Amino acid sequence: MSASSTPFSYFPIVLQLLAAVGFVGSTMLITHYLGPKRKTEDKLINFESGIEQKGNARQPVAIKYFLTAILFVLFDVEVIFFYPYAVNFKELGWDGFMAVLMFVGFFLCGFIYIVKKGALKWED
Repeated sequence: MSASSTPFSYFPIVLQLLAAVGFVGSTMLITHYLGPKRKTEDKLINFESGIEQKGNARQPVAIKYFLTAILFVLFDVEVIFFYPYAVNFKELGWDGFMAVLMFVGFFLCGFIYIVKKGALKWED
């Protein structure tokens, strides 16, 4: 058994973990007991961006909000895939360029489909 695989070699990690957990726990307990406790009616109500509550939070929301959010995530993630190409475009050469053009073409077809279906129209 080598020296790097003994249980004692994990002692610094365990010690640091115990110190971190102890610090967090003691800080939370100390602030809980020493902090001010003024429970007024204004502090106990729900806070929603400074807007007073009106009605039930479980009422239906238009699907267009969710559709727009999903489409944003879809096209935002598409941009992430351009990074590896941008970093390695010299090594990828023309084959890489054609692959990126195909990738953009597929997403452009999807975007045209979304626009033709009226997914981004809000006047309904």
